[in-house]
Amino acid sequence: MENIRRKNKMIETYSVLIIDLICVVISYMLALYIRFNIIHYEIYPKQFHLMVGTYIVVLCLLYNIFLDANRNFFTRGYYQEFYYTVRYTFILVVGLVVVLYLTQQAYDFSRSVYAIFAVLNILIAYAVHMLFKKAMWKYYRKSTSADKMLVVTRDITADEVIGNLIKGKEWYYDITAAVIYDADKKGSAIQNVPVVAGKDDMYDTVVQMMVDEVFICLPGIPLIEIREMVQKFEEMGLTCHYNVDLFSRANPNTYVQQMAGYSVISFALKTMDSRRLLVKRCVDIVGALVGLAITAVITPFVALAIKIDSPGPVFFSQTRIGKNGRRFKIWKFRSMYIDAEDRKKELEAQNEIKGLMFKMEDDPRITKVGKFIRKTSIDETPQFLNILVGDMSLVGTRPPTEDEFEQYNGYYRRRMSITPGLTGMWQVSGRSDIQDFEEIVKLDLEYIDNWSLGLDIKILFMTVYTVLGRKGSK
Repeated sequence: MENIRRKNKMIETYSVLIIDLICVVISYMLALYIRFNIIHYEIYPKQFHLMVGTYIVVLCLLYNIFLDANRNFFTRGYYQEFYYTVRYTFILVVGLVVVLYLTQQAYDFSRSVYAIFAVLNILIAYAVHMLFKKAMWKYYRKSTSADKMLVVTRDITADEVIGNLIKGKEWYYDITAAVIYDADKKGSAIQNVPVVAGKDDMYDTVVQMMVDEVFICLPGIPLIEIREMVQKFEEMGLTCHYNVDLFSRANPNTYVQQMAGYSVISFALKTMDSRRLLVKRCVDIVGALVGLAITAVITPFVALAIKIDSPGPVFFSQTRIGKNGRRFKIWKFRSMYIDAEDRKKELEAQNEIKGLMFKMEDDPRITKVGKFIRKTSIDETPQFLNILVGDMSLVGTRPPTEDEFEQYNGYYRRRMSITPGLTGMWQVSGRSDIQDFEEIVKLDLEYIDNWSLGLDIKILFMTVYTVLGRKGSK
């Protein structure tokens, strides 16, 4: 998918650029120290060498931006990386010589600094590059941040397909499970990838899984079955990669690309621009920091009120379902008695929302203080911690409980194709006025299909108005 490729390209480009900038600064400072403090002690003009250091930084920026020399950074081996590091350092030194010559400053610069800087930068940059690669491969691919991929294939091709995907050296995805379409292999493993389903139980299994993308390789399977499969996975909010030579589909979010040597067409109902998502994440971090500062101020007072009102902990945590099935602990100020979860079953007959949510206007499990902090939305403020660590966003869809998620179908699951939010479309549309879960899903999908930074800002302002006006929060 083109959007995913752009996102990963940005990570490659900017992370390596920052690393190279840090390395050249460290190498240059060490070169000056070695030359003027160890080899031969003498006082040198710091302002002049600061200016030379600025030249080096600018040259590093120009090299990375205009030559795009760090493309395929994560797929380069030990020897390739050493070659590129030597070439990059050589270009920097030659460029510096040219700049100093053109500015008539060449004779003022120590010749030995060139050589010391070159050796140090090769060693430091190469070492940091290799460590960074290993860290990314070890952490990112195995973390919840990696794109979790399910492979759907036939028994006869399973070993080859999974092997090629593993050997493809793409750093941003992790093969987490496989479906053998034409054989009962559930419970077995292929190259350490567990087989979780077959043709008959594939969709029910995927609904409950942590999956971002599906790689489909089904040679010989009728096209009508493939089309149905892609459609059902799309409805779940998943990106599909179908291994084909030629395939036609009227979908503006369909992209042809290479993956581990395969030609694939990727399908998605909605793609979000990675640059705008980066801005959204920055806004989340800033908003979370401000929110946590406010939370720190009010916590002593809220905690005292909760403790006086009823016995039990100040904070309440619960496992919720995040983006594409990721589980995380959500945090709130406790607004209910400690036996609230046990009493929920007794009250299910009085549920005022039709569908997969539970809500009562006069819920007897809510404490006196709980009614106030819910009315003012103070109970939600600890969730700024969830936003800071990336489990949630300021604006998104409501994260369901595990019990709710277990009852989801493919249509409901699509609302989990983005990071859940502290607020969202249905929250600002009158939380107490909506009595049907289908309407909540409809609003969430409307948000996903029409997402923009402007819509997020609009919802944030509407949230402030709703909270201050105490509307829809009964």
